[in-house]
Amino acid sequence: MNEIIKNIESAQLKSDLPDFKVGDTIRVHGKIKEGNRERIQIFEGVVLKKQGGSTRATFTVRKSSNGIGVEKTWPLHSPNVDHIDIVRRGKVRRAKLNYLRQRTGKRAKVKELVK
Repeated sequence: MNEIIKNIESAQLKSDLPDFKVGDTIRVHGKIKEGNRERIQIFEGVVLKKQGGSTRATFTVRKSSNGIGVEKTWPLHSPNVDHIDIVRRGKVRRAKLNYLRQRTGKRAKVKELVK
């Protein structure tokens, strides 16, 4: 029974995902359904956390819109996520950036990783 579930889940995994980490600024192209038509909406922000594994993996992105913090959580392998673009790499030392929720303005920025 366990092997059957693993085979079904492995067939649903996406293979074209970029290698982004916590602290990176990414642009998520999400599919939005309005009535009978479908369009793509872009959500750009900093990755706060990645969690889970396999088909249940999710990631949370936070942006500031008109001075108000907005967070969205997407399943990584969802068909509603069209594709993900990496805007810039971030230099962080933590796995979860929950402290950014209390910060506003320039203090809410993450340093850029320079290689």
